[in-house]
Amino acid sequence: MRRRSNRGRHAQSRDPRGHWLLLILVLPVMFGALLFEGWTTHEVDAAKTRRDCTTPVPRAVAQGGPVVRISGGSVKSAAMPARTVALTYDGGPDPVWTPRLLDLLRRHHAHATFFLRGAEAAERPDLVRRIRAEGHEIGSNTYTGAAMGEASPLRAHLELSLTQKALAGSAGIDTRLLRMPLTTAVDTMCGPEWRAARDAAAQGYTLVAADRWFRKSAQGVIRQYAQTGTAYEETEKLLGNRNVKEFTTVTAGAGLAQADRPVSVLERWQGTGLIWAKALGHTFVSIMTWVLGIAGALGVLRLALLILFARAHVRRLTRFRPGSPRLREITDPVTVLVPAYNEEAGIESTVRSLLASSHRQLQVIVIDDGSTDRTADLATWIDDPRVQVIRQANAGKAAALNTGLSHARCDIVVMVDADTVFEPDAVHRLIQPLAHAAVGAVSGNTKVGNRRGLLGRWQHLEYVFGFNLDRRMFEVLECMPTVPGAIGAFRRDALMGVGGVSADTLAEDTDLTMALWEAGWRVVYEESAIAWTEVPTSLRQLWRQRYRWCFGTLQAMWKHRRATVEVGPAGRFGRRGLTYLTLFQVALPLLAPVVDVFALYGALFRSPVQSAGVWLAFLALQLAVAGYALRLDGERVRALWSMPFQLFVYRQLMYLVVIQSVAAFLLGTRLKWQRMHRSGTAAEQIGQPVAYGSLPSR
Repeated sequence: MRRRSNRGRHAQSRDPRGHWLLLILVLPVMFGALLFEGWTTHEVDAAKTRRDCTTPVPRAVAQGGPVVRISGGSVKSAAMPARTVALTYDGGPDPVWTPRLLDLLRRHHAHATFFLRGAEAAERPDLVRRIRAEGHEIGSNTYTGAAMGEASPLRAHLELSLTQKALAGSAGIDTRLLRMPLTTAVDTMCGPEWRAARDAAAQGYTLVAADRWFRKSAQGVIRQYAQTGTAYEETEKLLGNRNVKEFTTVTAGAGLAQADRPVSVLERWQGTGLIWAKALGHTFVSIMTWVLGIAGALGVLRLALLILFARAHVRRLTRFRPGSPRLREITDPVTVLVPAYNEEAGIESTVRSLLASSHRQLQVIVIDDGSTDRTADLATWIDDPRVQVIRQANAGKAAALNTGLSHARCDIVVMVDADTVFEPDAVHRLIQPLAHAAVGAVSGNTKVGNRRGLLGRWQHLEYVFGFNLDRRMFEVLECMPTVPGAIGAFRRDALMGVGGVSADTLAEDTDLTMALWEAGWRVVYEESAIAWTEVPTSLRQLWRQRYRWCFGTLQAMWKHRRATVEVGPAGRFGRRGLTYLTLFQVALPLLAPVVDVFALYGALFRSPVQSAGVWLAFLALQLAVAGYALRLDGERVRALWSMPFQLFVYRQLMYLVVIQSVAAFLLGTRLKWQRMHRSGTAAEQIGQPVAYGSLPSR
């Protein structure tokens, strides 16, 4: 009945489906808003200083008033009448001082002209509306306050047009008043600034400068302030000046036509879109800053934990190691289960490496799970009485293992993959920790056999730096989450006690390990038991493999989530192991792309040197930890040369795997046991010839 259930689940499973539509729709909007925020907020191509003038403004401008209109080749100027002051404020709206200035003006029944910056108007549209509602006049101070004479033509155009959109979205107006940034009196609009002023005038803008500081208020002036505390104090003094008859706006004082007009519905929607984009970009940057901090802290914490517990694993006197005076040497017979589906490339090398084991008392059971190639035939033709081949209809790996378990004659069971070859002493070393009565399973040390290509080298580093270093830590913390399918030893009674291998998840090895913890067994790591496995040789194969692993791990974590509230070994595993997996194998990979995106954002819009420094510092830390892991595993440290390149392709692929796995898990997608194309190259690592195609002729 159990087998039928497993086969039913396997038959009903389906290939992975992509859940990228939401990502495809969201990412362009998100990154567009981010780029817009970076371009405007950090003012790329926006000069904040100006060159000294080499050519003065025309005489008609220099000798005229501070309000300048240019029409064709003629220049007209205007000024404030006597005892009339036009208060003008540049920049903002400022969240602190703009409301205070508005309150001050209202108490004195005075009006002013606010020359706003579009970027800040888009960020604080409520203040723009308040300025407008209280009868004040609004002009443009450009989008970011760039020196218009130094800006590129594109930048100069956007400085004006984006400000109009921000004002249209926030207050529903289009203004024709412009104050050139970094200018005061009219003669400061010289050189390149005068050229920019003429270009702006050609678009219909009236240019507003300010009177020189020594001009008396009683003579009629335009006063220029920034929206600061100093401006508040100066305004308060000026409002108490009895020589001033009227405080008014620029257009009212100069006798100009209304400086703004209502905008169309389309223009207002465009402005609203700009405000939303600005808000989205600002919010996203703020969130990214926090996420970057969290991701960076998690990444550094993980590396620190790996080093700390790896050193503890090496130094401590453990009860679960051969040679301990309290443990006997295990020489009991062992049953080795080899589930196989279309593994003709490597099955013979796997079985022969097992038969060459120094542990001679073996029962090797090859379970052919409905292969369509010569897997079963190649295993059958191996002339050794210790080998037994069982054929069954395709039902999945869990069902194949349970079939083998039902034929096992020994109390110790070793489960291996059919693409793996073993060191002669691997089986003997693997089973030694079972001498301790509390140990129910042992994880071996899986190494990459086909590591010649760049993709193979990357996976080699991941196995040593990631998987094996993790296992050292898990053993010290007593929360080993996975005995890998490539090489693992189990007590047969422990396996039977948890109902065999479950088909509830795709990570049957992780599911089984977690079930053993919940049953009260301990799981340890034997780093000296070495098996060589064949890893994917293409990105497509790697994607499929890691997608299944990650998806299955999520299933197993959810299935055994109650372990976090249990007591004893199960509780320790749940609170330590599941928490670690959640933080560092789910949350951190989901957050990790932010590190790369923010590094690019920082390089483009902030400090390239600082961004590169942070990135290189984290890389150096990873290289140091990876070098330590290679030394512990007896591997050559020179393999580290490929690690920096791993960060540009391999790591991004792993991020996408986690994203896809989480999406598939949340949406209920089911996957099936898949295999990758094998070449049998793992055998080369222990000096075996590749045995592919060696079926003897009859």
